[in-house]
Amino acid sequence: MPSPSPTPLERVIACGVIPVVRASSIEVLPELAKALLSAGINVIEVTMTTPKALLGIERLVENYGDQMVIGVGTILDAATCRDAISAGAQFVVSPHFDREIIETTKRYGKGSVPGAYTPTEILGATVAGADLVKVFPSAGLGPSYIRDLLAPMPHLRLVPTGGVDAKNVADWFKAGAICVGAGALLFPKEAVAKGDWATVNASVKAFGQALREAKGK
Repeated sequence: MPSPSPTPLERVIACGVIPVVRASSIEVLPELAKALLSAGINVIEVTMTTPKALLGIERLVENYGDQMVIGVGTILDAATCRDAISAGAQFVVSPHFDREIIETTKRYGKGSVPGAYTPTEILGATVAGADLVKVFPSAGLGPSYIRDLLAPMPHLRLVPTGGVDAKNVADWFKAGAICVGAGALLFPKEAVAKGDWATVNASVKAFGQALREAKGK
């Protein structure tokens, strides 16, 4: 019998990065999606701080849904979570831990990635049913924090987000991260604003190469 196709969440983990798009317009989403795909990255997260984010997600699903796992970020309440899932989001990311958001996400069979910071919050989110836990903001914590958390709680599936770039991505995986989140350091803000896609593509390509090396691919 043929092997079952990987789930969207399994594809996210296999990819190794959740690229966080916090854009000023959904018009840039196709260019960012193409940059990611050309670098071998088949995951994208559109944050709700992006104007008309749900429409952007719908368009991405329509045009890239067969190539990418498309998720939503900055979900702050269960109602918005439902709307995003209706728009086609396959995984839901929050900057915080909210049990109702996790329950809503699981009810619709989507991947749940709440944010948490302290050991208590991270374990609480895991016990509540989170598939992965976004350790946020991780820039000031460093990879050693991930290593320290996993020493007594090796079952945690952690996604450090904030401060992750091509130069240090390997350090996060060595510390035990199952995946990483990257946004501003992946998509240079000024280049995106100017439509300088050559610079954006170069940045994403460099990250993709570093990611493959970090994961031993």
